Amino acid sequence: MVDVLFFADLRDKVGHEKLSFDTSGITVKELKDQWLKSYDLENLDNAMIAINEEYAEEDAILNTGDTVAFIPPVSGG
Repeated sequence: MVDVLFFADLRDKVGHEKLSFDTSGITVKELKDQWLKSYDLENLDNAMIAINEEYAEEDAILNTGDTVAFIPPVSGG
């Protein structure tokens, strides 16, 4: 299992803070293409990616037990 965490507007779009997928050995890009394409996540490509609380790139390979976080850009005032 790979857990995927969403924050801010991504969490609102998905309707959940966390989703779990029975997958491993794929890249973050493949996770986005295979599993997350069914959600309307227009900010997903702009989001920072973290795997197990360390920043990562889309070509990082996911393993069973990993936690992936998508952190969208935020603005404030």
